[in-house]
Amino acid sequence: MTATDQTKQPSAPPSPMRVLVVDDEPLARRGLRLRLARHADMVVVAEAGNGLAALEAVSREQPDLMFLDVQMPGLDGFGTLEKLPLGQAPITIFVTAYDQYAVQAFEARALDYLLKPVEDERLDQALDRARAHFREQRAEVHCERLLGLLADWSGKSELSLESALENGAKPQPVEETLTVKDGHKLLRVPHRDIRWIDAAGDYLCIHAGGETLVVRGTMKDMEERLDSQRFPRIHRSALVAAERVRELRPHLNGEYFLVLDCGQILKLSRSYRDRLALFNT
Repeated sequence: MTATDQTKQPSAPPSPMRVLVVDDEPLARRGLRLRLARHADMVVVAEAGNGLAALEAVSREQPDLMFLDVQMPGLDGFGTLEKLPLGQAPITIFVTAYDQYAVQAFEARALDYLLKPVEDERLDQALDRARAHFREQRAEVHCERLLGLLADWSGKSELSLESALENGAKPQPVEETLTVKDGHKLLRVPHRDIRWIDAAGDYLCIHAGGETLVVRGTMKDMEERLDSQRFPRIHRSALVAAERVRELRPHLNGEYFLVLDCGQILKLSRSYRDRLALFNT
C-alpha cells in the first residue's frame, strides 16, 4: 500500500432526503414516520395536519420529498400542491384511501400515488423512484453551478453546455428521461429513444425504442415537458425528435414530409414551416 493509499479519505455518504409528511390523521402520520425510519437516507423534518400548515412547512423546511394526503379539511392535497410557488414544490407522492384520484395526481406532476393501507413493498418502490429523481435533480443543479463557474472563469455572462464542451470543459451529462404512467406503473423513457409522439383523442402515443406507449395526456402538456428545439411540433397532433429526421420531401401547398431514421414518414404542416431550420438533413 502506498502512502497515497494510506492517506486517502473515504468519500462522504450522500445527504439524506428531507421528508415532509402531510395527513390530517395523526395515526397515519405516525405510521408513515415509523416506516420511513427504516430507511437511513430518509429524514422526516416536519409533519402537517392540513394544507395551510403544509405550505408553511414547505417554505420553512424546504423538504426534498413530500408525502401528501389527498382528502383533508379546508385545502386538500391538490389545492396545496397548486398553491406552492413555481420551483418550490418538493418531489410529491400522494397517499390516499381512494383510487379515483390517480389520474388527477399524475396530471398534477406527482411522482407516485400510494393507496392506504400502504404496503411495505409498494412504499419501497416509491422511495426508489424518489431517490432516482432526487439524484437527477442534484446532478442538474451541479451542472448549472459548474456552468456558472465556467462562465465566471471565461468572462462570459452566460455559458451553455454546448459551448462549454466546445471549449474543452466537459461536465458529466445527465441522461434526460420522460416519466409517464402506463396503467399502474411509472415508466421512464430516455429522450434519446423517442422518435415521435402523436395524439389520439385524449391520449398520446409515444413511439420510442421500437415500442409504442399509450398514455393519457395532451400535446400542449407534452410540449411543455420537452425541449421544443429537440422535439419540435410539426403538426397540430404530432411532434418529432429532430435528430431522427433524415430527409425532407417537399409537398403541395408548402407542406413537407419528414422521413425518420426508422423509415416512418410524418407530415410537417404549412403552419409549422418555421421548424424547418431545426432539421439537419
